[in-house]
Amino acid sequence: MRLLFFYACLSATIALTQTAGAQQFTGFATVEPFSERLRWERRTNGIKVLTNLPAISKPDKRTLVIYATPNGSTIEQTFGAAAAPGQDFRFDIQHVAAQIRCWRDLTADKDLLLAIVQAPNLSWPAFRAERPDAGTLIRQLVSALAAEFKADNIVLAGHSGGGAFLLEYIAADATIPSSIERILFLDANYSYSDEKHADKLLAWLRGDTTRHLIVIAYDDREVVLNGKKVVGPDGGTFRATKRMTSKFAKSIELTDGISGPFQTTRGLSGQLQVYVHPNPDKKILHTALVGEMNGLLQGLTAGTTDETRWRTFGGPRAYTKWIQQQPLKEPVVPLAVIVEEPVEQILAIPARHENAPAGRQFRDQILTMPRQAREAAIVKEITSGNIPAFLRQLVTIRVHWTDATGSKHVADYRVMADYLAVGTDDDFFRVPMTPQSALAIAEKCNASLITAKVSDDLYSAAPNRLAPRPLTKDRDAVQAFYQHHELIETQLQGKKRALTAGIKKDVVLSNRLREKPHKVAIYGWHQADAIPIQPLYVGHVDWYVDYSHGVRLMSNQVVVDGEMMNVSDVLQHPVLNWLLSNEGAINTLEIRRAAQW
Repeated sequence: MRLLFFYACLSATIALTQTAGAQQFTGFATVEPFSERLRWERRTNGIKVLTNLPAISKPDKRTLVIYATPNGSTIEQTFGAAAAPGQDFRFDIQHVAAQIRCWRDLTADKDLLLAIVQAPNLSWPAFRAERPDAGTLIRQLVSALAAEFKADNIVLAGHSGGGAFLLEYIAADATIPSSIERILFLDANYSYSDEKHADKLLAWLRGDTTRHLIVIAYDDREVVLNGKKVVGPDGGTFRATKRMTSKFAKSIELTDGISGPFQTTRGLSGQLQVYVHPNPDKKILHTALVGEMNGLLQGLTAGTTDETRWRTFGGPRAYTKWIQQQPLKEPVVPLAVIVEEPVEQILAIPARHENAPAGRQFRDQILTMPRQAREAAIVKEITSGNIPAFLRQLVTIRVHWTDATGSKHVADYRVMADYLAVGTDDDFFRVPMTPQSALAIAEKCNASLITAKVSDDLYSAAPNRLAPRPLTKDRDAVQAFYQHHELIETQLQGKKRALTAGIKKDVVLSNRLREKPHKVAIYGWHQADAIPIQPLYVGHVDWYVDYSHGVRLMSNQVVVDGEMMNVSDVLQHPVLNWLLSNEGAINTLEIRRAAQW
């Protein structure tokens, strides 16, 4: 697999020597409180991986659990930590690490490894929808991890949207590899399909009596939140599970039963085990199944001698002593760095006219304009040079990437320090605009819109990283545009004008614009943990603009491995695109044609 960054938790690469003659694993560092070894990876396709090894590894009987994060949860939250005031509740709902530690304590004869995999934008269903090659990438990821750790057995597990990772893995090829020992759906089989998955799962189960398929779900059909049912008339894991068991019943004998609070269905002498909570109180049990009820432990041990050794499926928590008090933190390793150049890099834009309106005056001019007239006024002012002087001086950003052959590449690209604005350094106005207006300005300036990856790069490199300041009223009004601009200026008081991030959602180039015409792609507004408020989104019509949107231009000229290239050529390049994109190759002309801009 191609890696964008491969780094250790303590900014050090440590070779771990196990028993004599055993394989060495690199990039790990020992962390407390359990003296475990951790390694973070960020892959070129945006997937992040945290691998967790026990304090003492054994060379034999190695099992690797690959756990796909649910929608909206980070690796750190999925890993788990004790609840604390002011801390995000997601840290205390899954406790994957604590449940793995509990299992390790029971199985002294096995080497149990954990890899938590996180999708770009925190959504495996979105990754599957956005990437035609999602199945191939997921298969490659699993194969690479299995090969590196020489795991005898692989467990694939996922909660919620993490089920999309499992189901895409199954659908991606004609068969499920023999190395897969267990597949575990933790209220995660929403998108199960008889056509794509059933026959492959049955053939895999029949291939070896040691294989297990474990499905855990609850009756979510009548659950109501804020006056609405949480699932549609055909959705939810209860219905998906019934589809699955109904299909299986045509090929294998199934037996129904009761186990604690769960209704069970078993087949193939226990290789297939399905647990459904009837949920008589109509509660949301989605995450409770995983954490409070010990769902991961049950899924890992069902059908083995360990199943009855750790307490009871259904709760209370069996792993409390294994919960760490402080949340795990990914080490801060910059995705990109600012490079000082001997000659100033200047945006290709005319000089500002002395009589051009400053920021407040321009605000008053466009305050009551119809949308189209306002957009035309914005384009006219900026293309005639009416921007603050500090925006003309571009910032050079350097990024590195190592391709699949091990060859290292470096790119220097130049970007605006802030978002497009009208006026002077002392009186200017950051102006949201449509993608059509942004492209018209970019073309006049020999510049390009940025990508989601560049947005991440800039947040990583920016000396001025501000906290997002959302507004709630009149989001698409000029008054809100200027109010938000003033909020940003208040945050910047006392700071030097420099590369600034965390203040807007970026209008970006994206392959997702091929989905439907007349849409705008927005991404970003990063928070302090570097996670953007806005995942990549193409739901708004392209004339929609609100106060949170910003346009930041980058020069069309990029230096790649010492050679000057055009941004569009880098984005289309089959290898070098990863320097500027986390979506693979992006053909800017095709995108504009599909978007009908």
